[in-house]
Amino acid sequence: MTQTIAVAMSGGVDSSTVAAMLRADGHNIIGLTMQLWNQRRLAGHEGMPETVTGRCCSLDDVYDARRVAEHIGIPYYVVNHEERFERDVVRPFVAEYLSGRTPIPCSLCNNHLKFDQLLAVAQQIGADSVATGHYARVEFDDARERWLLKRPADRSKDQTYFLFGLTQQQLSRTLFPLGRMTKPEVRELARKQGLALAEKPDSQEICFVPGGDYKRFIDAYLAERGDALPDTAGELVTTDGEVIGEHGGVHNFTVGQRKGLGVATGSPLYVIQINGADKQVIVGADEHLYSRTLRARRVNLIATAELREPMRVTVKIRHRHEPAAAVLEKVGADEVLVTFDEPQRAITPGQAAVFYDDDVVFGGGWIS
Repeated sequence: MTQTIAVAMSGGVDSSTVAAMLRADGHNIIGLTMQLWNQRRLAGHEGMPETVTGRCCSLDDVYDARRVAEHIGIPYYVVNHEERFERDVVRPFVAEYLSGRTPIPCSLCNNHLKFDQLLAVAQQIGADSVATGHYARVEFDDARERWLLKRPADRSKDQTYFLFGLTQQQLSRTLFPLGRMTKPEVRELARKQGLALAEKPDSQEICFVPGGDYKRFIDAYLAERGDALPDTAGELVTTDGEVIGEHGGVHNFTVGQRKGLGVATGSPLYVIQINGADKQVIVGADEHLYSRTLRARRVNLIATAELREPMRVTVKIRHRHEPAAAVLEKVGADEVLVTFDEPQRAITPGQAAVFYDDDVVFGGGWIS
């Protein structure tokens, strides 16, 4: 059945191929690109590079998306959401680092902005659903009477970790056409469709942090806003409570970090914990990085409406983490306890914990 589908076009090969394949299937396609961040805004400021490459949502990507839309003959629009992106993603990103946590802006963006706003725009223009180039699957389960988010065929490109916050309403109107394809198959289809960007490399960086240098970004962002960098300098403390040095600010560290501690000892030291309230960075040996438990808050359950009893799951604690076997149990109104079968290394507050039941994303939350 012919549908009107709004395709979120990032200017990359994946979303471009989605638009081309749905157009070839006879659907009415409308291309949408979200303008989220002015890539030139901080160029050259506080040591930031004058030019940047390799990031998603750049001006070059907008140009590429428009070129694909013209090639396949579909209407195309750029929707500006810079103000909300700064409010809901950039500012929380900065605040989290300054408090000693390690945030995931891509999950924040997907959960609180991209899908919410794309679906709103799609409804305004009369589209039945939204399609994206994410590697994931969405299906309706008759037995559960719920929409399920599932891992894709190409596990090396699995993006479900960043999508754990999607709601039932959002999943019901979202299509992931690449969920059963591999990346090589997608590139081959792009070539067959005559897309000029079939060989375009994937973006590798956070769209607003060039080179992955988040410390430099925070300095430049605060300076541009006329805000002073908060004084978060404090003590370097061992797991035994011994003060062995001082540090320049908790935002310079993340759990598991080894380099840049500013102290020399006879054996390697790692950041074990960051105590933002007391401005302390706790350091210790590698074995101190392992833990069997974590708590996650602001939980979103997808495969069920409520977690009534403890459940066996596998859990990812970061994007490239191999899901580890664990027991999931509810411990508060919006909080769960995860107990792993085997200790996991560098469980990091601010990151997401995503729960899987085989291929199904059971849900997820933010590590506290």
